[in-house]
Amino acid sequence: MASNENLPPNVIKQLAKELKSLDESPPDGIKVVVNDEDFSQICADIEGPVGTPYENGVFRMKLALSHDFPHSPPKGYFMTKIFHPNVASNGEICVNTLKKDWNPSLGLRHVLSVVRCLLIEPFPESALNEQAGKMLLENYDEYARHARLYTGIHAKPKPKFKTGAISESTTALNVGQTNNETPSAATAIPSSMTDIKRVTSAQDQQHMANVVVAATAGSASVVTTTQKREAGLAKVQADKKKVDARKKSLKRL
Repeated sequence: MASNENLPPNVIKQLAKELKSLDESPPDGIKVVVNDEDFSQICADIEGPVGTPYENGVFRMKLALSHDFPHSPPKGYFMTKIFHPNVASNGEICVNTLKKDWNPSLGLRHVLSVVRCLLIEPFPESALNEQAGKMLLENYDEYARHARLYTGIHAKPKPKFKTGAISESTTALNVGQTNNETPSAATAIPSSMTDIKRVTSAQDQQHMANVVVAATAGSASVVTTTQKREAGLAKVQADKKKVDARKKSLKRL
């Protein structure tokens, strides 16, 4: 496995300086992933340029540095699957900067920027993916459709979560309960003995009031029933007197 031991100390020092600069001031749409233990594998996440079929995608790529870097160019690879004329099926990138136009004075920032520009302006004449190159030359709409399809499937960016989002939501929930929810009398919790006595007294008074109401209603019902019964008995007695008086009259005759 490659490691910093494969690179000369002066190269490691220069790479460390460049990586620090890239981390503190990244190029537009490029974020370098630093591995302090292995500078021979430089990884970066490249955002798909706006207005291209790669828009809204994030593509992971790497630069593989050989032991004689920077005298020989690094090899570039897309680790994320991409439909592009200048990217082979194994992810290898074909661009002149990493081949015949290589210069030891070129830094990592320049190389990464060139790779991103390749997403804006492909070179179908030097295609590693012949299908993509031919499609780009003959039917751009079909090429763009394929590229967008690959982007949507393989280059979806990972969701970003806000720090403390859960705690913020919980706090907001608690605030909502505190400000918007007023406890009812039935669910209010007394905070002192005085409040307990007040609540108890109020509950007792309410209970007694309910009893009185019920008793009053019951008494009224009993009185009404008794009155009806007495009225019925009086009527029966009156009718009996009438019958007795009629019997006496008949005997006289």
